[in-house]
Amino acid sequence: MLPTKPVHDEEHPRMAFDKATRNALQKFVARARRLLSEEFTRQLQASYGMDPTSGAVADMAALSHLDNQQQQTAAILRETLHHYLAITPGKSAQERSQQVLERMVREQAFTLLNRLAALRMAESRGVLFESLARGQASQGFQLYQMVAGPALGEVGDVYRQYLLSLFDELGQDLPDLFDRHSPQGLLFPKDSVLLDLLDAINHPDIAHLWAEDETIGWIYQYYNDPDERKAMRAASAAPRNSRELAVRNQFFTPRYVVEFLTDNTLGRLWFNATDGHTRLRETCRYLLIKPDAPLPPVTRPRDPRTLKWLDPACGSMHFGLYAFDLFLPIYRDAWDWEQQHGAGSLDTSSAPDGAFAPLSQRYPDEMALQRDLPRLIIEHNLHGVDIDPRAAQIAALALWLRAQRAWHEAGVAVQDRPPIGRGHVLAAVAPPAEPELRAQLAEQLDFLDADLFARTLQLLEGLPELGVLLQAERALPRLIREVYGEHGPMFRDADQAQWHQAEERLRRALTDFAQTAHASYQARLFAQDALAGLRLIDLCRQTFDVVVMNPPFGALAAGTKERLGKAYPRSKNDLLAVMVERGLELLRPGGRLGAITSRTCFFLSSFQKWREGVVLGLAEPEVMADLGHGVMDDAMVEAAAYCLVKT
Repeated sequence: MLPTKPVHDEEHPRMAFDKATRNALQKFVARARRLLSEEFTRQLQASYGMDPTSGAVADMAALSHLDNQQQQTAAILRETLHHYLAITPGKSAQERSQQVLERMVREQAFTLLNRLAALRMAESRGVLFESLARGQASQGFQLYQMVAGPALGEVGDVYRQYLLSLFDELGQDLPDLFDRHSPQGLLFPKDSVLLDLLDAINHPDIAHLWAEDETIGWIYQYYNDPDERKAMRAASAAPRNSRELAVRNQFFTPRYVVEFLTDNTLGRLWFNATDGHTRLRETCRYLLIKPDAPLPPVTRPRDPRTLKWLDPACGSMHFGLYAFDLFLPIYRDAWDWEQQHGAGSLDTSSAPDGAFAPLSQRYPDEMALQRDLPRLIIEHNLHGVDIDPRAAQIAALALWLRAQRAWHEAGVAVQDRPPIGRGHVLAAVAPPAEPELRAQLAEQLDFLDADLFARTLQLLEGLPELGVLLQAERALPRLIREVYGEHGPMFRDADQAQWHQAEERLRRALTDFAQTAHASYQARLFAQDALAGLRLIDLCRQTFDVVVMNPPFGALAAGTKERLGKAYPRSKNDLLAVMVERGLELLRPGGRLGAITSRTCFFLSSFQKWREGVVLGLAEPEVMADLGHGVMDDAMVEAAAYCLVKT
C-alpha cells in the first residue's frame, strides 16, 4: 500500500530522548511484552497442545479441534521444537522442552512487536498508508476493506488479513523480520490483544516517537525484563549461555558517543583521504583534528563502494545509522571528485576486478546518484553481527527505515526507490545439529564436499556465544588442504578461490535441500542455519576499514573461557579486551577501531598484557574520552570511548 504523502511526519517535531520520554517508551515495551507473552503462551497451551510452563507436548492426534490451517501450524511448531531441541542442553528431556517452548514464546512475542513497530515507523515516513495510527479506522485499512468487501469476514478478520498482507509486502526487503514462514513469526494475537497493543502504540506520550530513527533501538534496549537481568547476575557471575550474554550486556549507546567514535574513525579516514576537502567538515562535529597536524598527501580517494564498515556487536545498529549519515556526503564527495578529475580517477584497487563502473558513468547526474545512494550504502558499506537474533531483526529494520528517510528527504518517490536486498546484518546462530538431516544432505554431495560440510559445522560450534570471536576463517586453509589436498590440483594451494568454489557448491546443495518438494519444515530450518554460518565465515574473511562497537564486557561466558584463552592469550581476562583485539584483527593496516568500554582496562594491572600487546602492539591510540559514570543508561560502569589506528 503506497501513500500519497507522509503520515504524521511533520505534525510532530523531532524530540530528544530525555528521561521522561524514555520512561514512557519503556512502559509501553513492558506492557507489549506482557500482553504478547501471555497471549502466545495461551495459544500454545489451548490451541496447539504445547505447554511452556511444563514442557509437555500433546500428540497431533489430540488436536482434532483445529482446522486445516491450524493443524499445519501445529505441525510446523513441533518441527521448530525438534530443531531447537537438537542444540539445547538440559538435564532432562522435559527441562529441554520447557526451555525451548519458552524460547518460542519469546521469539513470537518480540517478532510481532517488532513488526508492528516497523509498520508504525514506516507509515510515519510515508512508506505506507496510515495502517496502525488509528487502528481499524486507519486510511489504508479503510481502502483495503472497500476493495475486499464482505468476502473476508468480520472486521477483525479483515484487519488481520490486511496486516498480514503488509507483512508479506515488507518481507521482500526485510525477510528476517517479516517472513511469515519463519519460526519466529508463526503466531498472531487475537483481536482483543491486538486492539490493546494498538492503544498502547498510539498513546499520546509516545505517538511522536515513531518518526525517530532511534525509537527501534530503545525498544530493543527495553524489551528484556530488568528483573530477569538481575536474576541472571545473581545466579552466576559469568553468563551461562548466549542469551544471558546478550541480555546482560544490552546497553544503548548515547548518540554523542556514537558520533564521537564514528567521526574519528570513518570521518577521519575520509577527511584524510580528501586532504580535508569534504562535506564532512560541516557534518562531523566531534571530529578531532589538530590545526597544525599534517595530512597524508592525497593521490586519489578510495571509491566509497570499497569502504567496509563493521559493528561486530551491532545490537540495534545505532552506530550504523550514524555511519549511514556520513556515507551520504562521502559518496557525494567521490562523485564530485570524478566530475573534476575524470571518470575512473577514484582508487578501486581493493575492489574485485571489473566490479565497479566509475561513479560518474554509472550516475550521469546528481539526482541519479541520490536515487541509488541508500542502496549503495547498505549493499556495499555497512556490516553488522550480533549473537542475539532479535538484534539482527531490528538492525536490518533500522537501516531500512533510515534508507526510506534518506529517499524521502531527497524527494525520491516510493515507487522509484530501488530494492535494498538483505544487506549484511547477520545473527550468529547455532549450526544445525540434527544427525539424520546431515546424513540426508551428505547423500546429495560428493564424498569430499560432504566431508568439508561436516568439518565446517564442527568449526561453527559455539557460534551463538562467540560470534565474530570464533575465528573460523583461520581454519579454512588447513581444512581445504586436509579435505582436497590429495585430490586434484585445483584445491592444492588452499587459496580463497578454492574455498569459494567449494562453498558455492555447498550453498547450492543447501538451497536445493531446503526447496525440494519433499523437504520438511525442519529441513528448511537446518539449511537456513547452515547457510547463516557460511555467511558469517565469509564476513570474517573480509578486511574492514572501520570497526566500531559497544562490546560486551566482564567475565567470559561459561563454556568459552578455555577456547578464548587459547585464541586471545593477551586479552582473556575480560570480554571487552577480546572484542577489541578481534576488531583489530579484522582491520586492514591503517584501518580505525572505535569502542566504548569500561575505562578500567587502561589502568588495572590485569590488563597489562592487553595494553602492551594489543593497544600499543597492534595499534596506535589516536583519541580518547574519559566519560565516567552514567553514560550507558543503567550500566554500573565507568566508561571510556577511544579510537585506535591499526599499525
